[in-house]
This record gives sequence, structure tokens and C-alpha cells, in this order.
Amino acid sequence: MEDNRNILLEVKHLKTSFFTQAGEVKAVDDVSYYIKKGEIIAVVGESGCGKSVTQMSVMQLVQSPPGKIVGGEVIFEGQNLLEYDRNSPEMRAVRGAGIAMIFQEPMTSLNPVFKIGTQLSEVIMIHKKVDKKTAWEEGIKALEAVGIPDAKSRMENYPFQMSGGMRQRVLIAIAVACGSKLIIADEPTTALDVTTQAQVMELLQSLVKTYGTSILMVTHNLGLVTRYAERVYVMYAGKVIESGTTEDILMHPVHPYTKGLLNSVPKLDASDEERLVAIKGQPPRLSELPSYCAFYPRCPYACEECKQGYPILEEVGPNEHFCACWMKNKEVAHAE
Repeated sequence: MEDNRNILLEVKHLKTSFFTQAGEVKAVDDVSYYIKKGEIIAVVGESGCGKSVTQMSVMQLVQSPPGKIVGGEVIFEGQNLLEYDRNSPEMRAVRGAGIAMIFQEPMTSLNPVFKIGTQLSEVIMIHKKVDKKTAWEEGIKALEAVGIPDAKSRMENYPFQMSGGMRQRVLIAIAVACGSKLIIADEPTTALDVTTQAQVMELLQSLVKTYGTSILMVTHNLGLVTRYAERVYVMYAGKVIESGTTEDILMHPVHPYTKGLLNSVPKLDASDEERLVAIKGQPPRLSELPSYCAFYPRCPYACEECKQGYPILEEVGPNEHFCACWMKNKEVAHAE
């Protein structure tokens, strides 16, 4: 692993469960990852695999009950955030000034009955301890920094008067104004058109170059991963099942699920007759997970050996390329 002095956030063996009438739902099951200062990484996987709950756990935003963080550590700048009470002043200080979170639908984060300037300046006053006038001026500068034209008049707008892309820029502006060291972008481009997606991602990338901000993308859009992320963590059924550099994951995938994700991406050079290769079956119910590999029922390489227990992440190549699969050293690793 990278020199610890260069690591901004390190998640160790994180476990988060939801306790329901159907039983314990293990949404995050022994997840570990890290992100360096000034780095862009991605967490990918299909809906329901635990990507977002993992990041909500980092921020201590999981609703309790029914959710509960039952184990692990979240080390941010040397401090375990899980030692703080979720509503403590220390945790509130981390949210925004330390770690900012951008959701896929900004209207869930912006209050529709307050002006953009009011919401932006309020956050600045809380985290920077400045007066209202100074906060308003800093809010204008933050909107300008994220490329919003006529920022002064935009401060007087309500969220509904802005497009989806503009609202995402406002959330990014809040992170910029607070000096956030890490931005967790949870499906930040899902509700946007292709052109606006590119603009938002280029903006996030510029924050890395300008301010040294770290970006963690939660996404199922492998196109974004290819262009922007340096490293990738692939999740399935609440676990990380493969991780490595973006190049290794894209060019030398080892886990059958990772191969399936890549094969399901449309290709520009495909013929009209060529069909997408879907992953058969459905993801497992997280309240009824087997004691062996959760991908077993859908895996084209599954055999009796796969039922000997859940495989652990082991190194399968250079550059910290890890995979959790019993067959990783056999035909799966070499199959096209």
C-alpha cells in the first residue's frame, strides 16, 4: 500500500447491516479501501451491491434504526470517524469541511424554499466562522470557481430556477467554499444529459488539479471510470470482489463478475447484429446470503470448489491488483 502519509481516507473491514423483519441485511460486509490525497478512485457495481451505503457509513448518515454500523474503522487524516457520535460537533465538522458528499439528485440536498445564496452562505458561516456578508461574498466566488455565469445574480435564484447541471455545480461550489479535502460523488451524473455529464466530471477533475482535492466516484457508468478514475473497486453483494488500477481492471479483469460488467457495455465498433452480453440471473437477497461466493448462481465458471467458503481478496497481479475468486488462478483468469 501507498505511504500512509499520503493516504487521506482508509476504510478498514467496514460492516453495516439493516435489521428488518426479514432478518439482518448485510449491506456492507467487510469492505476495505483507501484513497490518496489528490487521487480519483471509483467504486462500481450494479444497483443494490452496497456502493452508496458504504459511503453513507463513512459519513455516518445511515438511518438508525434500522441501519447500524456493526464493525470496522474509517480513518480520515489519522482519526477514526466511527469513534465520534454521528451527531457530535466533531462529526459535523468533518461533514462539509473535511468530506463533502454529492448525490445523484441535487434537489434532495438543496432546500427548494430557500435561495441558493442563503443555503451556500449558511454552510460557509458554520464551517468558516465568518459573518453573513463575508459568507455571501465567498459564496459568489465559489459559484464563479465552478463555472456558473453571473454568479452574483444566481445567488438570488431558488433551486427550481436552475437546471440539473447547475444544481450539481452548486453542490460542488459548497465543497469548494468549505475547502473539502475529499468529495464523495454518488452517481453525480445519472440525471444529466451526456454533454452536462462531461462538464460536471471535467469540473470535478479540475478540483483535483487546482486544490488537490480527492474524488471518490460511486457509479455504474464504466465510461466515466475509464476516463477519470485512477483506481477501481468492484463491489458485489456488499463486498469488494476485485480492485486494482483502472488499466488492470479494464484490460486484465480476473473476476467473472468484473468480466460480465465489461462485456455488458455497448461498444461503438459493434455490428448491428451483435447483442449485448447480459449477466444471467439476479443479484442475491442480502438477507439470505450463502456461506460461499455470492456470485456462484450466476457465474459461468462455477463449480463445486466454489462452495468451500467465501474467497478472500488475494493479490493476482502487480499494482495492487486483488481478486476474491476461487478460480482466479485457473481458467477464469485466462478466459476471454
